[in-house]
Amino acid sequence: MQQAKKTMVRDLTGGNVTKLLLSFAFPLFVSNALQAVYNLVDMVVVGQKLGAPGMSAVSIGGDVLHLLTFVAMGFSSAGQVIIARDVGAGRMDKVKKTIGTMFTFLLVTALIMSVGCYFIRDWMLNVLNTPAESYKFTMDYTVTCIVGLVFIYGYNIISAILRGMGDSRRPFVFVAIAAVMNIILDVWFVYGLNMEVFGVALATVISQAFSFIVALLYLYRSRETFGFDFKPASFKVDRDALKGLVALGVPMAIQSAAISISKIVLMAWINLSGVTYAALSGIYNKVNMMIGIVSNSFTTAGASMVGQNLGAQKYERVPKIMRTVLVCGLIVSTACAVAVFFFSVPIFSMFTPDESVLAVSGILVAPTIINFYGSCTRSVAFSLINGSGNTRLNFAVAIIDGMISRVGIAALLGFGMGMGCQGFWYGDALAGWMPFVIGMCYFLSGRWKRSRKAAN
Repeated sequence: MQQAKKTMVRDLTGGNVTKLLLSFAFPLFVSNALQAVYNLVDMVVVGQKLGAPGMSAVSIGGDVLHLLTFVAMGFSSAGQVIIARDVGAGRMDKVKKTIGTMFTFLLVTALIMSVGCYFIRDWMLNVLNTPAESYKFTMDYTVTCIVGLVFIYGYNIISAILRGMGDSRRPFVFVAIAAVMNIILDVWFVYGLNMEVFGVALATVISQAFSFIVALLYLYRSRETFGFDFKPASFKVDRDALKGLVALGVPMAIQSAAISISKIVLMAWINLSGVTYAALSGIYNKVNMMIGIVSNSFTTAGASMVGQNLGAQKYERVPKIMRTVLVCGLIVSTACAVAVFFFSVPIFSMFTPDESVLAVSGILVAPTIINFYGSCTRSVAFSLINGSGNTRLNFAVAIIDGMISRVGIAALLGFGMGMGCQGFWYGDALAGWMPFVIGMCYFLSGRWKRSRKAAN
């Protein structure tokens, strides 16, 4: 990796696996936690001010926004893996082409999606069976976030570049700035200016825009140390780089989209039960978001480490990486499960004082705990699948996990067995275990060692 040493790259192919993983994952965890604060603070502020209708709006609008970011999530994750693999092999010329191609492709995609989604905004909310009591609030939140979609895509690009090179600290700094700004603006816009749900959405967009601009300025000022000069010619889409991004990014994007769509389907079914259960669904999603950030942090760190080690052909380190990811995830999941089991009411009441919502919140406890452990096992599977760049397996997981399992199990329990909304939440939680089953079969087969992408 002599060529890589001239850059700001961090070598993840040597040293103690546990120490490396934790030191890389911790800034990711804090960064993801702060990013989750965006939506959590939105829901808490709105829930305390407007009650169930406001919470329902943030919950539905947040799910719509997450669906619209599926391209950013998929292709930035693919870019991170490709960059990590090329860094591990010392191919810094390819890293430069990947960066330029990813910037141009994703930012253009964000602009197209923003314009397109604006024109179908009413159709989207109607398909979701948005309750009448929260329809206006939901529209305010959704439209505002659609306008700011380009900033979300931009931040994901820069984070993928840095993390692929082994830098998880600076993305944390950028999102920390945005999180603090978001909290201040939320309180000011909602309580000071009485801007209701539009205020929390506007605060989120402004914060994300500021984070993206600061991160972009950092990359520009450090252009000589990480090998991308920001000249117009460098943003030209390279055919080979785009081919690699598409090959890995499409399955990852489909995976993200499939999971989001399946959750949207469940949300539409839950919304039929009224605004109280729509608000309750928001609490379920946000509580599980917190364990999700742990899972995503270890997935990102694990995939980068697996990618670099496969690029360097250090196969013996991969099982150690996976084992460390699993143990760390189990420790965190157990702590969270105990907290929810014994203190569910205090935790859920942080989101709203609405007694009608809290009165039925007990049905969330069991599916939430099941989801906690499912999330920690997912990170093990995706560390290997994403890190090895297995596009076919990623696509299979996307379909099985995202649509067949989640929607199928939820429909069986909710409609077939008459469990209603609780059945939908159980279906969501149980589906989270499918990637682990598939990932372990892939690991035991040993095919990840013979991956064509890893060897190139």
